[in-house]
Amino acid sequence: MHHTYILRSEENGRSYYGSTFGLKTRLKQHNSGESFFTKRYIPWTLAFYAAFETEALAWTFERYLKSSSGWAFERNRFLKMSP
Repeated sequence: MHHTYILRSEENGRSYYGSTFGLKTRLKQHNSGESFFTKRYIPWTLAFYAAFETEALAWTFERYLKSSSGWAFERNRFLKMSP
């Protein structure tokens, strides 16, 4: 399974959007500083993920989440649920 995910920085609440084939491994990479874009905001927690049958579908949903419509989707669906 391919996954699209949203990470939330415990440092400042910043979000990061990505897609991967190995979700657990990828989260460990983000939290160990192996990713250039996320190493400044460690630690990260998994806020959301969705599973897809193909890499193309996961990548398409990742691109959607990075659009203004996707940001609104996250704000309306996920941020309201946060404490």
